[in-house]
Amino acid sequence: MVTLRWLIAITAIIAPTLHLLSDVLEWTGGGFSSIQLIINYLGFLPMPFLMVGLYAVQRPRIGWLGLIGSILYGIAFIYFAHTTLYALEESIPNYEMLWRKLGGIYTFHGGLMIAGGVMFGLDSLRTKVLLRSAVLLFVVGIILNFGLALLPLPDILQTFGSSVRNLGLIAMGIGIMKNVPITPQNTK
Repeated sequence: MVTLRWLIAITAIIAPTLHLLSDVLEWTGGGFSSIQLIINYLGFLPMPFLMVGLYAVQRPRIGWLGLIGSILYGIAFIYFAHTTLYALEESIPNYEMLWRKLGGIYTFHGGLMIAGGVMFGLDSLRTKVLLRSAVLLFVVGIILNFGLALLPLPDILQTFGSSVRNLGLIAMGIGIMKNVPITPQNTK
């Protein structure tokens, strides 16, 4: 029988994999394409639910910091899903042009993603429920996104941080599927 825990694990594997595929298509295609943006949208759409689900599998050990972080991260991805549809509708050719059109509001939501992701990651590390290496990958990816945004580098390099972050989420999903304890273990 498929449980909610399994659905969360499967979503943690599929959604970031779609985002990763979308980034590869963007990188190899030199910008956006209709199919790439549709794949990106399908990867972004479940992200708010996924983050709340990853919070839930850590209950009761995870605290308010993790809940607030998962919600902020999810809010950012609600907006990012919208920007994907916007890019599709307006035939925006690449990330640089999308960012130029959306500017400050896009940057604000990027800040929500970074703050929320770090909060969620730190509380997840504290709980020791999800695979530590997976959570660390997720946090390192977020920090890379932040660092790359501050440097005068091509925006396409943001895909590097996103890839690391997505690999962390995928590893969390695999860890849940492999019976990573989601409740404290009785130790004697």
